[in-house]
Amino acid sequence: MRFLVSQASFRSDFSKSFLPRFLPRYGKSTIIIAALLSGFLSACDTKTANEKTADESAPAYTQNSAQPKLSTPPSQNDSTVVQALQQNLEKSDIALNVISAVATPIDGIYWATFDNSPPMFTDAKGEYLIQGQIARVGVEQPFDIVDEIQASLAKEQLSQVDASEMIIYPAKERLATVYVFTDPTCHYCQKLHKEIKEINAKGVEVRYLAWPRNEQFIQLAERVWCASDRQEALSLAKQGDDITAPACDNPVAKHMTLGHQIGVSGTPAIFTESGVQIGGYLPADELAKQAIAHKN
Repeated sequence: MRFLVSQASFRSDFSKSFLPRFLPRYGKSTIIIAALLSGFLSACDTKTANEKTADESAPAYTQNSAQPKLSTPPSQNDSTVVQALQQNLEKSDIALNVISAVATPIDGIYWATFDNSPPMFTDAKGEYLIQGQIARVGVEQPFDIVDEIQASLAKEQLSQVDASEMIIYPAKERLATVYVFTDPTCHYCQKLHKEIKEINAKGVEVRYLAWPRNEQFIQLAERVWCASDRQEALSLAKQGDDITAPACDNPVAKHMTLGHQIGVSGTPAIFTESGVQIGGYLPADELAKQAIAHKN
């Protein structure tokens, strides 16, 4: 478990490359976030190999204060903690908008979600932000204490996404549904998409949401979602073809915001109807097995 450490100034490449993903602006104080870097091995991260080599100091993408805010909290939200944390963030001139704070199994520790930033732990007074993982031990199967909370949040948020915002590949005889945050340029997303017919044949409906991994890929995702035939555009984009489409009112920024709130950190990010994140890329057989097992 890593703590946020307040300092007067910083110049490290790490802070320049990582911090902009979390804080859209800086004020009287600045913060160094010691990140617990984790993720699925079968997922693309937020930078291409060339970008990592060429410019480690560039942010993954530019935060936009005009991006939509998803303000619907989970039913177990503690508004008192939300208010306290929000007030403390504002006192420190930190531009994070707190969406929810849900009690964890540890007394006085809450799981807080934000607009355009990954979730973090906080205390009952909202005086500390803690990033990392807390595992329950002393039991037969140790587990992450926020798994159930995060799944509940994801289930609630994903169920509210209108079908018209997603690119849907239905199954003839639907046994389960998965929500997949995707980037057409991601190798593992392309690999998954090649198996879409097989996944559908196994009774799994695939609902795609946009998750461009880098600022330079946002326009491609927007063109796909603005195309007259989104399915064709997505397939062509994942083959490396150029996509043209007139600008339109699209949900790409909204999907990115949602992804942050429910813990997406790479693509593909696959969620079941119950809100459980099961991958990373999974072969069609395993994906169907997991989707059906975690349907409810």
